[in-house]
Amino acid sequence: MLIDVPYKHGDVVSIKLSSGEEMIGRLVEEKNDKVIIEKPRMITMMEQGLGLGPFMFSVGVDQKAAISMNSVTCIVKTHVDFSKQYTEGTTGIKL
Repeated sequence: MLIDVPYKHGDVVSIKLSSGEEMIGRLVEEKNDKVIIEKPRMITMMEQGLGLGPFMFSVGVDQKAAISMNSVTCIVKTHVDFSKQYTEGTTGIKL
């Protein structure tokens, strides 16, 4: 029987914050008290549907973010379609 690992280093993950916001980014590291992701984006509702916006407006878009696990409700591997959209949006590479 194969065991499916939910996510691993380098995967694009979706993080639900206790504030209700949802963010997406590439997993760098997960420790007991924090999760570190690179190129974090917030998922926002736009006229055309779901879109990606900056996680923070006052820092560079390629920054790494350390999020306290106290603020995290759950972390899951991002659905493949949304992961492709994230990768295209953060790298410019068309998949």
